[in-house]
Order: sequence, then structure tokens, then C-alpha cells
Amino acid sequence: MSSRSTSPEKRPGFFRQLRSLVTFTKDVYPWLPWVLIAIIVVVTGLGVLVGFFIPPMAIWSIILWGVTGVMFGILAAMITLTRLSTTAMYKKIDGMPGAAGHVLSTALGRKWSASDTPVGVNPKTQDAVYRVVGRGGVVIIGEGSRGRLTRLVSDEKMKAQRVATGVPINVFYIGHGEGDVPIAKLASTIKALPTKIDRGTMAAVLKRIESVSQSVTSLPIPKGIDPMKARAPRPR
Repeated sequence: MSSRSTSPEKRPGFFRQLRSLVTFTKDVYPWLPWVLIAIIVVVTGLGVLVGFFIPPMAIWSIILWGVTGVMFGILAAMITLTRLSTTAMYKKIDGMPGAAGHVLSTALGRKWSASDTPVGVNPKTQDAVYRVVGRGGVVIIGEGSRGRLTRLVSDEKMKAQRVATGVPINVFYIGHGEGDVPIAKLASTIKALPTKIDRGTMAAVLKRIESVSQSVTSLPIPKGIDPMKARAPRPR
């Protein structure tokens, strides 16, 4: 009886990923290719000029500095592409249900514990509440209409207060109104909170707060944005 072996999934090559990244970003910034070309041309030109002005001037020196300019131009273009792709991702997911979950689960780092699944949700309106526990305390994030989120946020805040006495509890609302936090600044806003508890206290709070949270897995929860559709692919 012959054994069947499954070959590992082949990842897209570098240039294929690069093309996907450019296509993804170009949807938001149609002028992207021209900017990348201009960066490479300008930096290459600067390299050639350096070769002209640094003595002794020779053909080999101009060529060497020109090649160096091309390399630095490509590097500058890649950095620009990466930053614009991140901005494009935030523009695409802004206002989508589950956008907060996607950011919380991918952009906070090790000092924070979060999930792309909300801890409270209104199935009819898809308004959702997310919870993050970290060295800065407990953070509750409301995604949707602030008026409709009042009860969900209050319930989650009461749970946290019962089991995390003395731990700071911050509440943020995703949006563009007064006092709201734009989705693009959500991760940086949370990470900017000052450290208030140590790792041991953080683990204890996380365990206690999860024990009092009711399971919402049976509800139609809008999980985090599909990374294949919303997150900018990055060349490896």
C-alpha cells in the first residue's frame, strides 16, 4: 500500500508578492507607480552627481556611484511602498465590522493580549466591544455607533472592575468624531498608555476577567477582517 505524502504549500515568489503589494496599494493611491519610479530616478541621479563631483572624476567612479544610487533608490522606493501600503490598508478597513479586531490581534505586540473576536456584540447592528489586557491595564474598545454601544461597554467595564480592582480601565471608541480614535491610530494609542502593572498581575487579571466573561461564540460575531482581503501583502 503506497503512502501518500502531501507537499507543503508553495509560497508566492518575491516578485509575485511585490506585484500584489503594488496592486493592493495602487487601488487607494493610483499615482503610486509614478512616485516609485521618480524616487528611483532621483536617487540614482544623485548618485551619478556624487560621482561627478568627488575627485578624482573617472568613468568607473561615476558608474560605481550610479549603481549605488540605484540600490539606494530601490531601498527608498520599497520603504515608501511599505508605508503607503499600511496607510492603504487602514483606509480600506475603516468603518468595516471587525476592523478593530484585526488591528488588535496583529499590531499590539507582546505587552498586550487581545483577540480578533469581540467580547460583546449586537447581532442586529454588528456593533461590537473588544477587550485588551496589558501592562497598561484593561482597555475596552467600542466599534460602531457610540449611542448603541453604551450598554455593551458598561457591561464589559463592570466585569473588569469586579475582578481587576486598582487596575486602570480605559475606554476607546473607534471613529472620527470628537473624542474618538481613528482605526489607523488605535494600536499606537493603546501602546502609548503608561505601564501600570507587572507581567504577573497582567496574567492574573487576564485569567480572572476571562473567567467572568460570558461565552458569545454562539452569536454571529464579526471576527477580524480577512487578512487576505484587507491586509497589505508584504514581500518576503
